[in-house]
Formats: sequence, C-alpha cells, structure tokens
Amino acid sequence: MPSSLSHRVTHFATASHILAQRRLNGEVGERLPTVMRPATIEDAMQVQGLLATHLQDEIAGWKCGMPTKDKIVVAPIFSKTVFRQTQGPVCKVSDERVVKIEPELAFILCADLPARATAYAEADVHAAISHGQIALEIIGCRYTKPAETSFPELLADGLFNQGLFLGPEIDLPAAQQAQEIAITLRVQNQDQQVFAGRHPAPHPLAPLYWLADYLRRQGIGLRAGQAIITGSYAGSPDVPLNTDIQVQFANFGSIEVHFARD
Repeated sequence: MPSSLSHRVTHFATASHILAQRRLNGEVGERLPTVMRPATIEDAMQVQGLLATHLQDEIAGWKCGMPTKDKIVVAPIFSKTVFRQTQGPVCKVSDERVVKIEPELAFILCADLPARATAYAEADVHAAISHGQIALEIIGCRYTKPAETSFPELLADGLFNQGLFLGPEIDLPAAQQAQEIAITLRVQNQDQQVFAGRHPAPHPLAPLYWLADYLRRQGIGLRAGQAIITGSYAGSPDVPLNTDIQVQFANFGSIEVHFARD
C-alpha cells in the first residue's frame, strides 16, 4: 500500500474512533484535526463504515433520503440506540435540556438484500419489506458547531442520527402511500403543535429503493430485521426531557415517549 494511502487509512480510522467515543460518552467536540477530515463523500463513507467496529455494535437500521447532485443521505442506526414503544415509553438520550425529533415512517425488512453484482429492481426491494412502523428519529451531532462543519464530516458522523424510537406497526400498502400525514405533537402542560406533514421524497419508499442499490455497490447490503427511515414529515421539533410526550400520526396511531438523560 502506497505510503500516502496508508496514512489516509490510518487517519480515517482514528477519525472514526474519535467520533465513536463521542457517541459512547455523550460528548461533542470541535472539528477533527485537518489531516483526519474527510474531504469527499468517498472519504466520509470510509470513516462512517468503521463506526460499528469502534462502537462494538450491530447496525439495526439505516436512515436515507434522495441524493442530490453533490450529496447523499445515508447513515447506519446502531442497535443500542434503537428503542421500542413495546418495551416502554422511556428513551435514554445524552441531551441535557431538549431533544430534537423527526416524525418518520420506518420500513422493516423481512429478507436480506445483500451486496451483489446486479442491480436491485424496485420489485426486489418491495418484496423484502414486511411492514411499516411510525417512528421518531432522535437527532444529535458529535460536533460543537455543525453549521460550520463540512458535509463530508457530517456524513462521516452519521448525518445527525442519534437513535430511533419505533412505535406501532402499520401495514405496508398504507405506509407506501403515505405521502402526507398530519402530525400532532402534544407535550405535557404545553399547547399542542399541528404539522401538515409531507414526505420530502416523491414517495416514502423512493429513498429505500435508492439505498438498497447504493449499498449493494458499496459491498454492504441490507439485512432482514433492519428498520429503514426515509425522511421526516415535520422537520426537527424540539421536545423537553423528563416530560410525557405524544406524537400522533393521523389515523396511523401515536407514539408515547418520555426522554430521560442517560
């Protein structure tokens, strides 16, 4: 391996270790040293790809969105940061005062979509999905000043994903047609907020179709049981800690959650 390439691999491994430690410790920090910063999407994916090893955790899901000319939206969601309403409403987070949440639909896979030479058709991906679930993406960042941080650095860190809270199941036909969902946020002792929720992609499954083929080409693949989220219906509202919260997804049901400091 040429010396310059070897140094880059070492720097990216160190960058991934630093970001993983911030996740584990619930910390944020300055931008990485210049020599460790990913400068391209390819660099960022190298750093991101090492996070699971440094965290000693499994990938339980993915966040994704439709790509643009110069950006992609793809990040792993780790098993220890996935919470289920069936296990109780309490969700442990590292935040000290407020939590940012994104109301989303999660699509649950019932079959593997492994890396392979040939492309996945939409029908292949659709056949691998068992059902949907209403969900909240928990938003966080390992950088002190994300607005001053480059996109490849944010991509390497997982594009603000800090976890996922999974609510009730909904059948797949209803989920795949849910371009619009009215979202009602109720916080104890506060006025409710109502959002005219609209999915940011052409339709809710479009980013998943893209993700399956993108990961295939990276030699990664998707696995049965993983939960895939594809975009927020209502931005990223703040909610307080240590307070009962309800998020109603029109007639799909609601999530009751209580965020607490980890």
